[in-house]
Amino acid sequence: MSHPARVTKTVLRTARKTSKTSRRQDYSSSTKRALLDSATALFTDHGYAGTSLDEVVAAARVTKGALYHHFPSKLALFENVFLRVQESTTADIEKAISSSKDPWERAQIGLEKFLEVCREPQFRRICMQEGPVALGHERWQEAEKAASYGIVQGAVDDLLTDLGGVEQLGEAFTAVFYGAIRSASEYVADAEDPDAASDDVQATISALLGGLRLLPTVG
Repeated sequence: MSHPARVTKTVLRTARKTSKTSRRQDYSSSTKRALLDSATALFTDHGYAGTSLDEVVAAARVTKGALYHHFPSKLALFENVFLRVQESTTADIEKAISSSKDPWERAQIGLEKFLEVCREPQFRRICMQEGPVALGHERWQEAEKAASYGIVQGAVDDLLTDLGGVEQLGEAFTAVFYGAIRSASEYVADAEDPDAASDDVQATISALLGGLRLLPTVG
């Protein structure tokens, strides 16, 4: 039978150990968050090539060793920033789309929100302009597709269902719409006047959606 005093000491030691582990985890998480926050701001303002790791750690108020504990290289840090911005954008678009049940309205809302994001300096610089250069075009395409293809596919499936459920065209329609939206995002991101370019893109895709909606069936 265990002595009560020994049991109490064991419990206290376990609690102290757990508390220390929790504090270390909290510190590690806050350090990583500070690095990502500072890197996001610097990559947005100065681009990938124009940002040094010394600037990142100085802005985050951590050591270079702390940075390398979380990110083995500048490229790894940028990729984490890129994915973080992409995930945040995807979540914002999905939240906006969820405000409507009508598939056509949902498509319009999603388009408007995406074009709005394309005009934001952070997304425009990191995801559209610096991403292909830093990550390489192939890796950038993979990451961008992983973040946004599912939203486009869901929107297309809903539209085709509303038109009569022509499922066999779903894959082709998704590829076409995804390609159009990707090209549109690059057009807006590279434009001297992103607001005007966004308005032109929205009018063009809205006209295409309007024409599609007038068809009694597809195919």
